[in-house]
Amino acid sequence: MLRFALPFALFAAPAFACETPVCQVDPNTLALPRVITFEDQSATMGPGHLINDPWVLPGVVLAERFVGQTLGYTGDFDTVRGPANNPLTPQAGLPGQTMSLVMMSGNKVLNGYGRAAFPSRDGQGEGAISILFDKDQAALAFDIRGGEGGRARVMFLRRDGSVITTLRVQRLHEYAVGFERSNGVVDIAGVIIMNDDPQGLALDNLRFGNINILG
Repeated sequence: MLRFALPFALFAAPAFACETPVCQVDPNTLALPRVITFEDQSATMGPGHLINDPWVLPGVVLAERFVGQTLGYTGDFDTVRGPANNPLTPQAGLPGQTMSLVMMSGNKVLNGYGRAAFPSRDGQGEGAISILFDKDQAALAFDIRGGEGGRARVMFLRRDGSVITTLRVQRLHEYAVGFERSNGVVDIAGVIIMNDDPQGLALDNLRFGNINILG
């Protein structure tokens, strides 16, 4: 059940060195030219504007998971496992279990719906969200809305459906997170974001595109 802290407080996640295939980095070190804010899209107050099908926006397609993956649940939270089919193809959830766009304090934010399903507040923010990019990426970033100290898992996939890696994001709150492929490899075709936060989470300000490193 997604709730929002008011007013929004946005903090950059701390950067740290890593040797994994994808590193969580300070989003302020990434100059990503393409931004999806959702502000030009239809939204309502909670439970939001229901989106049941894969949602095509400039540069991305948003859905629940990818064809060929296994959907399960931990409580009411979505869990997505395994590689996907080749080529990577978006797959929506069951009716009412994909996503909605919510207006809150002047912001439009995207949340996934878990198995409690739309319009139940118990499902809001508990569903997986998948992102298919039209071109492979070396880095991306987004803002987390909501979050009360829980965790997220972010799975990165190639165009052929193989999994690059899965990262955990700890202590969720209102902040921005960035991710960068090691050695500048450009092969992130898709991402799935899952969480187990007590109040769920939503996404805003998805950033991607040709990467430039600052500093």
